[in-house]
Amino acid sequence: MATTADFNKMYSFDGILVFGLLFICTCAYLKKVPRLNSWLLSEKKGVWGVFYKAAIIGTRLHIPVAISCLIMAFYIIFLK
Repeated sequence: MATTADFNKMYSFDGILVFGLLFICTCAYLKKVPRLNSWLLSEKKGVWGVFYKAAIIGTRLHIPVAISCLIMAFYIIFLK
């Protein structure tokens, strides 16, 4: 059963940043898989377009996304 502390972690700003980074990295990885690319990332508009746009962000900005992941990992492991 979830406690109040769990909900505070889930809705914290750094939790949202971690989710966003993981979502972008996952969609960029799925773009490289041919079957999933045609199925999941074929729509460019609407609700399914979010996956496509996250994949584009992950592939075009792969260096800043990777650096952001490293910084967030350092923050969570050592500072939090």
